[in-house]
Amino acid sequence: MRQHRGRWSRSTGAVLAAAVLASTAALTLAGPASARPTTSNPATASVKSTQRGPNPTLAMIEASRGPFATAQQNVAPGNGFHGGTVYYPTDTSQGTWGALAIIPGYTARCVNQPAPEEAWMGPWLSSFGFVVICIETNSPNDFDTARGQEALAALNWLTTRSPVKNRVDPNRLSVMGHSMGGGGVVYATEHQPSLKAGIGLAPYSPSQNMSSDRVPTLVLGGQNDPTVTPSYLKGLYATMPSTTKSAFAQIAGADHEFYRTANNVMMKLVIPWLKIFVDSDNRYEQFLCPKLPDAAKISIYQPKCPYI
Repeated sequence: MRQHRGRWSRSTGAVLAAAVLASTAALTLAGPASARPTTSNPATASVKSTQRGPNPTLAMIEASRGPFATAQQNVAPGNGFHGGTVYYPTDTSQGTWGALAIIPGYTARCVNQPAPEEAWMGPWLSSFGFVVICIETNSPNDFDTARGQEALAALNWLTTRSPVKNRVDPNRLSVMGHSMGGGGVVYATEHQPSLKAGIGLAPYSPSQNMSSDRVPTLVLGGQNDPTVTPSYLKGLYATMPSTTKSAFAQIAGADHEFYRTANNVMMKLVIPWLKIFVDSDNRYEQFLCPKLPDAAKISIYQPKCPYI
């Protein structure tokens, strides 16, 4: 495995890859989700539409900026997480906005130097009408459980004590994370089922599977990911309850580092997912159901349509 810009060493990658192989075996023993009892999904019950922005087009969601101007503020460490950056729409005429916490992967940084990995996502997603907090973890070596706890702490701070708290709808919150940060998404969705959406980018979860997930969850993987392998990810996703609104997509040719670079391949899935489940905006379902309008770079797509 090649050097991960000074932080993702061969030894780190080997340890995580070995752990993934062990987890794959454990997930196989868990059995299919359809064999386990399920309950209704609170995230899709009694929702009220909060449509924002013009009628969407494919060209619109392919663009690197949406219809809303944005601003950003740095966040100091404290309040249960190690700071980060908040990105938000500057428009105050639309009411409050849904919010998203982004969790970086193992040893990675979300926005801080020397090599921020998810900072590109903040302005992009906030310009589509979301308050986005890209968090740093208390330790770069935090595992999935700690990362999930830190994301939930960040959302609590965002809605109760942050300078932008009056811009955020506390009832429309979501989480997204990469690798071990995606494992944090698994933790967060299972421990705070009131979340409206979860998105795992090559999620790795050594502590749990997805059998208790009732939050609408999108799982993205890379066809050529040697770390969170396709077989591991398919096994993890197979533990998802059959009644949970979810989708699995594999990006053609993508490796584990794919999500560190700005791209609209994943955003054409992420933006509609957030719009549908955080904003209850049925105008965006056309980009996910019954099939993708542009699947040229997607090698596997398994939705559970319809979503609304």
